[in-house]
Amino acid sequence: MNRFALLSLYRSLTRHKLYAVLNIGGLAVGIAVFLVLGLYVRFETSFERWLPDHDKVYAVQTVWNLPGSAGDGAYPYTMGGLLEQMQEDFPGTVGTRIRGGEGSGSVIRGGIATSEDMAQVDPAFFSVFNLPMVKGDGATALREPASILLSESAARKYFGQTDPIGQTMTLAFDAPSSYRVSGVFRDLPKNSDFKLAILTVLPRRPPSDNWYRWGSSSLQTFLRFNTPDAARAFQGKLHAFVDRRGLKDIGENAWGTQQIALLPLDRLHLEPEGSQSASRKMTVATLGVVGLLTLLIAIVNYVNLATARAGLRAREVAMRKVLGADRGTLVRQFIGEAVLTVAVAALVGLILAELGLPLVNAAGGLSLVIPYGVAVPALAALVLLVGIMAGLYPAVLLARFPAASVLASARAPGGGRAGTRTREALVVFQFALAIAFMIGTAVLVAQTRHVRHTDLGFKRDGLLVVRSLRDNTIPAAQRRSVAAALRALPGVTSVSLGNSAVGGSGEDNGNNVPLPGVPGPGPNLRWVITGPGFFQTYGARLVAGRLFDDSHATDDSRVSAKGQAQAIIINRHAIETLHFRSAQDAIGKTVGGDRPRTVIGVIDDMRFFSPREPVGPYYYIYYHDAEAADTAVASVRFSGDPRAMLAAVRGVWQRLVPQVPFDGATAEKRLDAFYQADDRATRLFGMGAGLAVLIGCVGLWGLASFNTSRRVREIGIRKTLGASSSDIVKLLVGQFLRPVLIAKLVAWPLAFFAMRTWLAGFDDRIALSPLFFLGASLLAVVIAVLTVLGQSLRASRAAPAWALRHD
Repeated sequence: MNRFALLSLYRSLTRHKLYAVLNIGGLAVGIAVFLVLGLYVRFETSFERWLPDHDKVYAVQTVWNLPGSAGDGAYPYTMGGLLEQMQEDFPGTVGTRIRGGEGSGSVIRGGIATSEDMAQVDPAFFSVFNLPMVKGDGATALREPASILLSESAARKYFGQTDPIGQTMTLAFDAPSSYRVSGVFRDLPKNSDFKLAILTVLPRRPPSDNWYRWGSSSLQTFLRFNTPDAARAFQGKLHAFVDRRGLKDIGENAWGTQQIALLPLDRLHLEPEGSQSASRKMTVATLGVVGLLTLLIAIVNYVNLATARAGLRAREVAMRKVLGADRGTLVRQFIGEAVLTVAVAALVGLILAELGLPLVNAAGGLSLVIPYGVAVPALAALVLLVGIMAGLYPAVLLARFPAASVLASARAPGGGRAGTRTREALVVFQFALAIAFMIGTAVLVAQTRHVRHTDLGFKRDGLLVVRSLRDNTIPAAQRRSVAAALRALPGVTSVSLGNSAVGGSGEDNGNNVPLPGVPGPGPNLRWVITGPGFFQTYGARLVAGRLFDDSHATDDSRVSAKGQAQAIIINRHAIETLHFRSAQDAIGKTVGGDRPRTVIGVIDDMRFFSPREPVGPYYYIYYHDAEAADTAVASVRFSGDPRAMLAAVRGVWQRLVPQVPFDGATAEKRLDAFYQADDRATRLFGMGAGLAVLIGCVGLWGLASFNTSRRVREIGIRKTLGASSSDIVKLLVGQFLRPVLIAKLVAWPLAFFAMRTWLAGFDDRIALSPLFFLGASLLAVVIAVLTVLGQSLRASRAAPAWALRHD
């Protein structure tokens, strides 16, 4: 780039300040959106990549082949003893297990327990996960059963500036015990799904009866291989391994029911779990596409304005050709100007991204920062790429102007009909994307509102869930005392216990239910233990039959004789699964299983989980003394202020069960955990889409301004011949309205297929109404009209005499 080119660019920008602001401003906003959304995509795709040798680590997935069941699909959990069996059958297998994680244990100090992110791991943990150590040696730190490792934050939290090595702590995972700190590891970064503050050693004795039972899920298992080929070879051996080891618990052809798959560690974060759709992958990909398309709109905006104004530099090009400049020299000059313009825009965009990140982080619940060591080189490459892309067509167009005809003409060339059509096509492209973005934003907002307010089959308001009651260290008598104390609180109308509750609190289990006269094990249903008043507390709707009642002694599954039919209540989804014709037809019917089960009632489906997951078929059994079950979760129906009630329940808990951390929250808060990711994606998508539309409007305004200025003399002639101001406005507005109307025909199919794919990830979803498409198109028309209306009105009011003298 020579001095003349720099001077030419400077004069072009300073003489046409509005053009410079529109061009640089549009590109800057496009680059800022691209940069911020690129940071988000980079963050979401970088999980666990911070680990040394992460590409050698694989998560072991349990893949269930249960068509029609809520348990169908792949899960990153295995039975507790799977690694031991693998190492027995395949000597030399390197692996570790992680049991627990976020909020899974507690630290007991002064008789008071506080929840902590604690996990039990194998002593060989560091042979798989080479966490950076601050103090101690990871390879030997977990050799003793009573040894523990702390994160840097946990060490500061519990010991301050004192050296934690050798200090003792009382921890409770399955039961309280004393441990000695043997090392400190660096805090895990935010781009990690592992929540580890304290690491302890897995017990030598199995902590549960299901430890070696195929079909159970106790923890996560990870394996390490030196090469991808070694991992693939190991995967090939797993079919026979599952058939052999799973024979006792699953039966013949165990692989047909339960499979084991290896998943690279860095793919675990975005991989869907179970019957969930690939919603996280789709969200990341969608936001990445929004960033790219917003940048593309900004580039198109630049090209449109540059080609529209190309004629203003035609005389300069002609004079340079007369003075000996060839076409290649001119092309290089104008591409160089485009690169410099993009460089200025990139600098402004970087500033905008830095200023906007706090807003984006607040809106998306994120903590993104710009890594300048990576961002600056990437931005430099982006400047070259975008500069060449944006400047090539205008440069070629300018270099093609014939010098003789340009100098002989009284007016600068405008590109003719071909140039006008090209600019119209670019406007169509811009507004097609803008309309598609508006449709997408409307659908996302409508869906996120829908899942927050839809009927879940129970009353979510005035409901509180206490999960900490399920801690297996709490004696049954203490559970009864807690339940009684909760019932005595002012404002509490009912308290019920069960092993499942809203928000995925608690646990439920799957079971095959054989059907009379139908060969095979029967469909798989989830089953839930309920206590007195469970359905009344939730406000469940009875469809047919009756609810559990203590006046019917045989309703209690613990009281009914072993050979006697077990009373069950099914949900509406189970009617078809169990081959009943209707809810009423199901009443009194008996199905098989490990014991006969008689349906006494049918309730509406209750959605305790994510709106993305299918509800699935359920049956419910009854325990009169549900407090005795160590899987019990308390559901509290109350009236009044939720915060005051939560504080009162917490007070009861800390008074009666101080040795176990309190874990309670309202149903709304439990459910909110399922909505946050989609809310965040909707906000980020809306912000990106809004700025993309803004860029399009800026470009349209600039194009309208230039076009109006070129048609001033034409407008004067039209007015002289009798055209009214309204005729002039219609002429100028109509010129830009036509490409916007064409754009909607392009946008509709794009938005339809994109939104249909996104909505397919929800089991509970809205209909893709035509109103979304019509509303977005109408809004685009209104925006386009308002964008060009001001200039059209100004041009229509100009005096014909002035317009005719305008050059």
